[in-house]
Parts: sequence; structure tokens; C-alpha cells
Amino acid sequence: MIEKKNNSTSIIVLSLINAVIITLAIFLISYFRNYRINPDLVLLSLFVSFIGSFAVIYFYYYMIINNRIHALSEKIREAFLSKEIPSKQNILEEVDSISQLSERVSMLIDTREREKNSFENLDSYRKEYLGNVSHELKTPIFNIQGYVDTLINGGINDAEINVDYLKRAEKSVDRLINIIDDLETITQLESGDMHLEMEKFDIAALCKDIYMQLELNASKKNISLMLSKKYDKPIYVIADKFRIRQVLVNLITNSIKYGLENGKININISNYNEDVIVEVSDDGVGIEDKHLPRLFERFYRIDKGRSREQGGTGLGLAIVKHILEAHRKSITVESKVGAGTKFTFSLKAAE
Repeated sequence: MIEKKNNSTSIIVLSLINAVIITLAIFLISYFRNYRINPDLVLLSLFVSFIGSFAVIYFYYYMIINNRIHALSEKIREAFLSKEIPSKQNILEEVDSISQLSERVSMLIDTREREKNSFENLDSYRKEYLGNVSHELKTPIFNIQGYVDTLINGGINDAEINVDYLKRAEKSVDRLINIIDDLETITQLESGDMHLEMEKFDIAALCKDIYMQLELNASKKNISLMLSKKYDKPIYVIADKFRIRQVLVNLITNSIKYGLENGKININISNYNEDVIVEVSDDGVGIEDKHLPRLFERFYRIDKGRSREQGGTGLGLAIVKHILEAHRKSITVESKVGAGTKFTFSLKAAE
């Protein structure tokens, strides 16, 4: 809004300067030709020149330059920034095309810089990823092998350990299956083999349903699951409901796992132009800045020992990222140590 006022002020100043120049020219011509100078005529000339200059400059800027800048800005957004989360803004405010173009060019530069850094580190990430896959798969396999060996070597006849070891082996098998299923999901999303079932649904109602589903888990740590508003009216989006449920469940489950006792998890939903923006925030321990760029990588863990104790495959946030990219959208994370974490993503609003 400030930019908009600055542009209007600039047009008024230019128009006034132009009017003064025209009036001064008329005054000089009249003076040198010995015409009688009428003060009323000078004021009328100043007023008419100002109005005429303002109309011409305003029309030229907003009908020609502004429209062309806006068209260029939209081309950049559609070609390079369609997945980016739009900046929030009061929908009643008139958008200034120059500031909007400047913002989108900055976003494009930042996006390209992140891609460049990602490519430069790709080889080291690949080696680290293969090592993580190997470790994640070997851990449950070695556990199963140990339990089976114990049972084969006489443990099966010991009533105190046979059932217990079989249950432990079953738990490790389940973990192995979960890792493979999650890896398969990511592979399908990356290759485009997974077909999204796009439909119109109420995202607010989905959040309430997921809260009810996870309420028991949250109550174990006395964590409150909250919505920033009642959302009595539906907020419709176009997306794959099952996959977006996965996104929300992963984000909320993460906040419960790593949240503080007696903490809060809050979801805020807002409309912006053709998008619906969803924010999932908590007041937990937060994440150090150095971890944020890699948070959505497969198997990337901030505290590896503590993360494995909490369960999960280490692929949840990677799946979240790929699901949203399949929707041609993206997700961002903001966090401060000791002040909590906020995940933000957008979806296409339904008409």
C-alpha cells in the first residue's frame, strides 16, 4: 500500500512540475510579446495544465506501462514461481505492479540460488542418502536376525522370552515395511507414476477430522490441538484429499513428537487470491537455522538418536514436500530455537 501511495504522489508531483513549466512558458511568451498578463488566466492555465498532465501521465503509466509490467510479472510467476507460496496481503489493497515484479524477481533469484546450491551439493547428498538408506534398512534387519537366532538357539522353548522376541521381531518387520512403503511413495511421486485424485473438499473440515484422529496421541503429552478460528463456513480447495491428509498428519504428528509437554499446535487457514494458505505451527523447542535447508531431505534427522527413539521412518517431511510438488505447490518452514516451528503451504482454492 505504501508503494501504491508513493506512485500516486510521484504522478501528482510530475503533473504539478509539468503544469508549472507550461504556465511559465505561457507567462514568458506573454511577457516578451507585450501581452497583458491576467492573473486569473495564469491560475486557469496552471489548473488546466495540471489536470491535463495528470490525466496523460496517469493513463500512460497505468494503462500502458503498468499493464505491461503486470503481464511480465504474471509470466514470471506462471513459468517459474507457480509452486511458491504467495505473500499475504489485504485483498482490498490495490496491487502495485512494479513492487510486485520486484518481489517476484527477488523470489526467482532466491529460487535459482537454492537450486544452484542444491546441485553443487548433490554428489555429497547422494552418498549421504545411500548411507542413510543402508543404515535405516540394516537396523531392523539386524534386529530381526538377532531375535530369530536367539529363538532358534533354544529361546523358542523359553516361555519367558519366546513371545516377547516374536513381538519384537514383528515390530522390526513393520518398521521395515513402513520404510519400503514410504520409499515407494516418494519414487512414485518423483517419477509422476502416482495419479492424483483431484477433488473439491473443505480443508477446514479435514483439519478438524485429523485433530480428532490425533487427539489421543497429543493428550499423552498434554498438547492442545487448536484452530486459529472456528471456521464455521467451509474453505474449499482442489486437491487430492487423501494425499493432503498425509501432509497434515505428518506435520501435526511431527509437532506432537517433538513438541513440549503442555504445548500447543495451531492451524491457521486463510484465502489469498486463487490460493488457500495453511499454516501449522507449534511452540516446541524449535530448529537451528543450519538444519532448515535440509529438513525435507530423505532420512535427514536433526538428532538421529532421539528421532529414532520417537519412531517413524525419517521420510515423513520428504513425502510432504513431494506431495505438494505433485500439486505444483511448495512448503516452507520457519523456526527459532526455543520459540517453536511453523510450516506453511498453499493449495489451489476452489471456485
